[in-house]
Amino acid sequence: MMTKELRVCFVGVGSIAKRHIRNLKAITEERGIRCSIDVFRSGKGAPLPPETAGLVDRTFSSMEEVSGGYDAVFVTNPTARHFDALRDFQDLTEAFFIEKPVFQSAKIDKQALSLEGKCCYVACPLRYTGVIQHLKEHISPADVRSLRVVSASYLPEWRPGTDYRKTYSASKELGGGVSIDLIHEWDYITYLLGLPVSVKSLIRKVSSLEINSDDIAVYIADYENCLVELHLDYFTRETIRRIEITTEEGLITADLVGQTIRYPGNRVLSFDSERDSFQRRELEYFLDVLEGKEENTNDLEHALRVLAIAEGN
Repeated sequence: MMTKELRVCFVGVGSIAKRHIRNLKAITEERGIRCSIDVFRSGKGAPLPPETAGLVDRTFSSMEEVSGGYDAVFVTNPTARHFDALRDFQDLTEAFFIEKPVFQSAKIDKQALSLEGKCCYVACPLRYTGVIQHLKEHISPADVRSLRVVSASYLPEWRPGTDYRKTYSASKELGGGVSIDLIHEWDYITYLLGLPVSVKSLIRKVSSLEINSDDIAVYIADYENCLVELHLDYFTRETIRRIEITTEEGLITADLVGQTIRYPGNRVLSFDSERDSFQRRELEYFLDVLEGKEENTNDLEHALRVLAIAEGN
């Protein structure tokens, strides 16, 4: 029996929004929540596929068409348009779910937005993988002596059937570049260890990829008890997403691709690697934040500090 209602709007309906729409409908149904979903689109994209269109109540292409308020607005358009989406919808909701990275740059004019007192949650889905949740629960930051993180893959293979040169990742103007495209790594590093004391970085374009955004970023971060090394790139032909944690007891290796953790002595833990599982957990968490059951652990202020680190500032 439906006992509650949730009214949301998605600004932009790319692949991640379609996944969120599907999962949100399933989760709210399980929770006994009547969920209505509107979408705001530019009107220039392809029609919604039937499986998505069947879950949507109304579609708008101009702000003049939007009526009433929303319990939450999902900002899932390209990064370069996040600021405009927040500004346009700030008077229509008290809560935002914002895809990462939160903005194209941390150097934005926050005074141009009226978000004081509103819930602004910035997506950080890798936090909700079994691997990161296990590390959060079982590894104390005080025990870490060094952390080495690599996230490397081949950009042309990211989106099968799509010309990588025409994606936002390839365009600095649209908010692309490996340094902020793979901000997931800085997010879960700060989730596990907190914010660093200081960071040094080198961010460049070095490969033959036909892009004008950066394709490699290397960081060294200073923490009170340890150092962190982070390598990001767009041009490694093998997909690698690995965390190596050195403690006094030995090396712990976490593989975010295979969703495994190897402890000293070759003890291996395996976790659910299905993408929907951790994407669903994040949406469940967001709904709990809306209901006052959880605190927002990745608000606008924290996300901007992490973005500044990723940018090398």
